Parts: sequence; C-alpha cells; structure tokens
Amino acid sequence: MAAPAPDLISVFSSPQELGASLAQLVAQRAACCLAGARARFALGLSGGSLVSMLARELPAAAAPAGPASLARWTVGFCDERLVPFEHAESTYGLYRTHLLSRLPIPDSQVITINPQLPVEEAAEDYAKKLRQEREKIVAPISDSPKPPPQRVTLTLPVLNAARTVIFVATGEGKAAVLKRILEGKEENPLPAALVQPHTGKLCWFLDEAAAGLLTVPFEKHSTL
Repeated sequence: MAAPAPDLISVFSSPQELGASLAQLVAQRAACCLAGARARFALGLSGGSLVSMLARELPAAAAPAGPASLARWTVGFCDERLVPFEHAESTYGLYRTHLLSRLPIPDSQVITINPQLPVEEAAEDYAKKLRQEREKIVAPISDSPKPPPQRVTLTLPVLNAARTVIFVATGEGKAAVLKRILEGKEENPLPAALVQPHTGKLCWFLDEAAAGLLTVPFEKHSTL
C-alpha cells in the first residue's frame, strides 16, 4: 500500500515556531468556517506536547475574531485517556487548565467523555454526545501501549470526514515512525497512514528533529 500524499508537510526550526504557525492556521480555519451567520467551527484536539503549544499561542491568535466568534466554537478530543479530569494524564483536564480557561468558549460546547463509566460505555456515551448515529465513530481502547491503557478515541471515518487534519510531531524520537508513515509502502500500515481526508486537507507540522529522516519534499518554514 502506498503512503498517503499529504497536501502539505511543513518543517519548522523549533517547536515554538511550529506552535505559532499552527495557532494561526487554526484561527484562519475558524474564521473561514464561521463566515456564515449560523455557522459553527468544530475543533478536535489531541494531547501531549500539543497542549502547551496551543496554550502558548492560540489565545492571541484567536483573540482578533472576538468573543462572539469563539462562542460558536465546539471543542472535542480525538483521543482521551479514561482517567478523572483532575488526573495529570487527562487531556481535557490539561486543556481546561492551560487553554480553555483563557478562551470564552461556553462549557456546554466542550464535549468530554464521562470518565466514571467503563471504557466501552464511555465510548458509546461520547459518540452520542457527538451526535453521530450511522457508524461507529468512537472506539474504546483497553490496551494502549502508552499508559494509562484505557482510552476513548475517534475512529478513521471521523478523521477522514474532517475539512482539515493536522498532525503535529516534534523531536528526534518521532523521526523513524514518521518515515514509515510518510514514505513507507507497508502491507499493514500504521493507523496514522490511513488518515486521508476524503475531501479535506491533510497537513503535517514537524520540527527539524522529527523530519530528520524524510526524503519526500517538504516546505521549510521560519516564522521568528
């Protein structure tokens, strides 16, 4: 199977430069989606280093649109650990503390799992909250290789229906797996290689360390 063909692979000199450009892209996509009076903007977030990047850059990037625009954002989580929101590994908990507290997005428009449910029920409950009925869009994970092992994660049909999908990866430790995803022709590709939006845009935002083994063309950026 051939590797996916991203619309854009952007490589930045540092995670700080990457974060600034990422926040601007999110703000631009939001402005585009909210051009209509009744339109809404849906943002699905993952955890890890992305939390600190967006917490540092997104409030300023989104501020020019004003509170009325941010009130029409809906935020969900693409991959959430099944732990209490106060737990250090809770994706929502981290965003609540570091980012959402600085953005005037109504709490009712931040869609979270119910961490008190067993993982299978938590996935079903989260799918209902996302208002999907036709196909399985949320999967329970019980054996994640990176602890904690139980998670609630969005499935490929959701990601491939998005208007824009952005992968963010930094650090030398990601270089080998990125080469597999972006250049490999594996019979059983990694899940990330199967993310290919049907009509949307696929972007990769990497720092130089993460892109160190790539031979495919990419755009080198410098924003500072």
